[in-house]
Amino acid sequence: MRATGPRRTVNEAVSEDTLLGGRVRLRQPAEGYRVAIDPVLLAAAVPARPGEHVLEIGAGTGAAALCLASRIEGCIVTGLERDRDLAGFCRENVEANGFERTVDVMVGDLRAPPARLGPASFDHAMANPPWHSETAGPPPRNRQRARAHVEQGADLMHWVRFAATMLRRGGTLTTILTAERLDEHLAAYTASGIGETAVVPLWSKNDGRPAHRVILRGRKDIRGPISLLPGFVLHVSNGSYSPEIEQILRHSRALDFTWRRR
Repeated sequence: MRATGPRRTVNEAVSEDTLLGGRVRLRQPAEGYRVAIDPVLLAAAVPARPGEHVLEIGAGTGAAALCLASRIEGCIVTGLERDRDLAGFCRENVEANGFERTVDVMVGDLRAPPARLGPASFDHAMANPPWHSETAGPPPRNRQRARAHVEQGADLMHWVRFAATMLRRGGTLTTILTAERLDEHLAAYTASGIGETAVVPLWSKNDGRPAHRVILRGRKDIRGPISLLPGFVLHVSNGSYSPEIEQILRHSRALDFTWRRR
């Protein structure tokens, strides 16, 4: 498999960064849309196995896809990204990391996906949907940041329904989103036939404040109760990452939902 077609159309300042303790090299815009830790945590939560097919909706510069391909050798990842320039970065990053045979990226919109994306053809799907609705306030001035953080035409329900359509029966959907929209998130899963959903809260610090992010993982056409699992504290008091998060971010450990159960 080869990363298909897209090339960046705009020359802009670029930064060269690394993820997973240097296992993944990442070229990305020096300003505007930039990768935080969310794609790394998202990829760590996907229970893929070698040979299985994974769809990433909103691939951006390829951070999550590359982290997953690095952790699970032999899994096949297809990224869908509507921004041609970000898809171009993704293609460059796929080539720079030597994943041309296992990671593919295509330009397209989930509301009118490329014909190559056939329904019920993926074992897993993952996404980091925009955190804010179109009515939440003024969008960021940078076009790429606005597209990444604010819903534009496709709301959360569109994202989840599209993912469900692409999944085989029993396939998993893993998403990360702001905790403020957990009710919408769960409703979208249920309405789209995603069940047996597990919720993992993420706290910035252990300071008594509410969780600010959640990771959800459910299965298509599988009935089962919602499970609220023990969560993760991202930072210790001095601002560095907690030991568990350090293992995920630096050493490519899976965020395995099963070993978090009590």
